[in-house]
Amino acid sequence: MFSAAAESFLRQAREIHEEELRRFAGRVSALLQGPEPGAEAAEGLRRLHLTVAATKYPRRLDGKFVELLQTVLCSPKSPEQVQVLCAAILREMSPCNDLILCCDEIQDTKLLSLVSSVLLAQGNKKGEVAAVGQRVVKVLEGRLPEGQSALLLLPVLANVINLSPESLTEEQTDAVSRKLADWLRYASTQQGVVQPLGGFFSSPRTKQPAPVTEVDGAIATDFFTVLSVGQHYTQDQWLNVQAFSMLRNWLLLYGGQEGKAPNPGDKPGMDRSVTSMVSTTSTSSRLLPPKEHLREKAFEYCQRLIEQSTRRPLKKDDGDLQRACLIEAVTIMDIICKQDSSYVYRAVSFLKTLHGRICGDATYARALLPIAQFFLNHSKLAAVDSDAIYKHLFTDIPAQLFHNPSLAFEFVQFCKDNSQLFMDTSTIFRQSFPNLFKFLAWNSPPLISEFVDLLPFLLDAGTAIEIFHLLLDLPCLTAALDIQLRAAALPATSEKATSDPAVKPTTCLEAFRHPLYKSTFQHLLRTKSAPEDTPESLIPLRQLLGSLAGNPRVVQCAETVPVLLELFFRVVAESADGSLINQLVVLLLQRSNQLYEIPAFKDDVYRVLSSQLAMLCKLHPALVVELSTEILEFSGAVSNIQSKEPIFTHMVWAVGEYLSVSYDKRCTVEQITRFFETLEAVLFEITQLRPLASTPSCAPRAISVLMATLTKLAARSQDLIPRVSMFLSKMRTFVQSPAVTSVYCEEDLEEILIRATELMNLLKMPSVAQFVFNPPMDVASTRLQREVNDSLPLALRMVTHLLEPAPGCMPA
Repeated sequence: MFSAAAESFLRQAREIHEEELRRFAGRVSALLQGPEPGAEAAEGLRRLHLTVAATKYPRRLDGKFVELLQTVLCSPKSPEQVQVLCAAILREMSPCNDLILCCDEIQDTKLLSLVSSVLLAQGNKKGEVAAVGQRVVKVLEGRLPEGQSALLLLPVLANVINLSPESLTEEQTDAVSRKLADWLRYASTQQGVVQPLGGFFSSPRTKQPAPVTEVDGAIATDFFTVLSVGQHYTQDQWLNVQAFSMLRNWLLLYGGQEGKAPNPGDKPGMDRSVTSMVSTTSTSSRLLPPKEHLREKAFEYCQRLIEQSTRRPLKKDDGDLQRACLIEAVTIMDIICKQDSSYVYRAVSFLKTLHGRICGDATYARALLPIAQFFLNHSKLAAVDSDAIYKHLFTDIPAQLFHNPSLAFEFVQFCKDNSQLFMDTSTIFRQSFPNLFKFLAWNSPPLISEFVDLLPFLLDAGTAIEIFHLLLDLPCLTAALDIQLRAAALPATSEKATSDPAVKPTTCLEAFRHPLYKSTFQHLLRTKSAPEDTPESLIPLRQLLGSLAGNPRVVQCAETVPVLLELFFRVVAESADGSLINQLVVLLLQRSNQLYEIPAFKDDVYRVLSSQLAMLCKLHPALVVELSTEILEFSGAVSNIQSKEPIFTHMVWAVGEYLSVSYDKRCTVEQITRFFETLEAVLFEITQLRPLASTPSCAPRAISVLMATLTKLAARSQDLIPRVSMFLSKMRTFVQSPAVTSVYCEEDLEEILIRATELMNLLKMPSVAQFVFNPPMDVASTRLQREVNDSLPLALRMVTHLLEPAPGCMPA
């Protein structure tokens, strides 16, 4: 946030009109054309820069004034401050049609840096990026004049290769590679000399430069790196730091992919020590081609950084820098090994030792990711077993650090990027999905898109059931993680008090370690897949965690579940067999009674489960026969209509659609009759009119689907037609009852009556009804039968029109 004064300045700058801006630019122009632009000209340029930068839309400046800015920028007489401001204004005006700048003849590195920044802001319309790249490399190749430094040019070069890597030729990249190798390896190990300022107390003699030190205060005995400490740094030391900052990108772009195959006679355990000894000598290293020379020096530099990371820093900031440099060093070593496989043997044992040293320190958790990445890429070549590294990564880190948002994103991104590699090399990844979901439970919705990409890799026939349970319990997992964090902060005395089995817990915190809930908490917070240990019911724990249902983090997590559920069923549908589909349908019906008590969450989950139930039935229609006991139990409960109407309606629709010999030869008349009687009893229960009894308020859609399903079943077992016809004929009495009209709107009652009349008319022609509901196989794919939900009303209206030109409707 800006201060009040800054806000005032910005508001004034935004409110300046074009005419006022033009007049002000004219006054600045007069100041710049003086003998030597001074402080007044610098102040005018500063105000002008604020004005052109304060708005989102580009400001217009006169073409002659823009030309003057370029002239002043390139003039050797202009003060540095004025040049910087001119360049800043020109960048804000970019892309600029009046640009006449050119960097071809510029020798001064400061001016080249400023001019390049303006040219790179143009968007490479006229090849500006390539021109800047060519000039910068040419200046770096030559000997710089006295007082000039390459420090200002490396950031320009980094921008060039980001914008247009192909703008440099191979000869140029080779030249820069040699420069980078020298800057990395041969920087001074002495601190910079501070020139005395003069004065009565100043010493006439210059102090001798002191050596740089390590982060723990010891004198550095090896070459300089970004982790070397000093009060004042020399130019070559700053170049060392800049070279390391752009090293990774440079290797990726220009390091070359011509990896040298390892010698068949080399053994991994030998670590190629002879090669290492020879290559580290200055003479032999300089004989290498530029790319290999840079790789060698970069590898040595990374080894030195990893060694320096073992030292205990005197300052906290140095510790943070150590960890950041360690991550970068391991990443660069991985890149080098991809480009030249002979380095793999030197890196493997080195990184294994590093992993053993840092795996127990949570502050180094992020560094474990590039180490694991290295072994994923190279363990097969090095013939080493890396399962211990993966196991620690997937077991300990998510369980301990799920609440670290930046680590959570990096960890899940790492899993997503390497999903296929893990699938091919290790089973630990797929077994650890309960741990991975802790990141989502605590950090949703920011991680939802990553998990959408990750979930298909975690799903197979062995994990589908457990993942289905986990998705439905994801808000419970969020609540449990919240309790876990709070319980960890409790003193040990309170922990002992809450674990007394004789005292029943009254709060979530007390229940966390109480014997009554301990096993269910442990299952919910498990670190790896354990389908055989799934508790029979988590209902008591869900009820206990109900006090956290309004927690914002829990609510946010609940909002992500429908998205993942839809993806879950979409992936399962691609490869699931009948057995797995049957299991999912049974669980779907069971778990619809066992959801976390968040009303909006339950409504969204019911919506998804109902639509997916229809999809599963379509994939495997035989499940209606195979799961007849479970389906009868679910559809025979009137309470399911009120509590979970979408699922009930889709299940009843599936019975009417697929309980047919056309879909399963095992379907019998006895089964049809049993389903009919069960659904008939349900429809009777919700439509009967009893004195002094309240009428159940059921969705009109459920009543319509029940009537349609009973009609379909009767068409397949014609002995049932009289029973359903009599029932349908009583629907007029139902919809006209005062008790019913007080509950339903007129449009719903009219729709129910019209549907009952149409179904009753259809049953008057049993052969037509059987054709509509059980078409021959050569007709089943026609447009009329492709979508029963759409085609059935049309068929009913056609039959009704034949029998009754004016179908029954609501009386006036």
